[in-house]
Amino acid sequence: MCEKSPDADTFMNRAIALSAERMRANLGGPFGVVIVKDGQVIAEGFNQVTSTNDPTAHAEVSAIRAACAKLGTFSLAGCEIYTSCEPCPMCLSAIYWARLDRIYFANTRQEAADIGFDDEFLYREIARPIAERSIPTTRLDLEAARSVFEEWRVKPDKVMY
Repeated sequence: MCEKSPDADTFMNRAIALSAERMRANLGGPFGVVIVKDGQVIAEGFNQVTSTNDPTAHAEVSAIRAACAKLGTFSLAGCEIYTSCEPCPMCLSAIYWARLDRIYFANTRQEAADIGFDDEFLYREIARPIAERSIPTTRLDLEAARSVFEEWRVKPDKVMY
């Protein structure tokens, strides 16, 4: 674990407050997030899965979307994320794709599992070979798909992310 920033507790307390406020309003599960750049909060997020019927509307994903929109970029390099709970596999992936510099979390994934948010199954599924996963997955080997990738590979004006 790394040393924490001087304002870490303040930002984390805001993430925790968001998790409590939104949970009490029945807008989603008990998860809140704050994204910070240069010591300033640039975005907040909270779990909205049940209020939006969107299983991807986790607090981290919501905050990342808001931060990217506010900054006008898909890269959140230079930002830190404060989340009331250790990120699930989906959210951790989003954090890496968004290139956040640092993650602070409060509750652990075990503590989340203890209240009904158990992601251990997902961690095991990701580690399994495709043929052994619980959702049947079949590759359709189509030339059309390869040709789009080839077009991307040589596209001179592509924006890498």
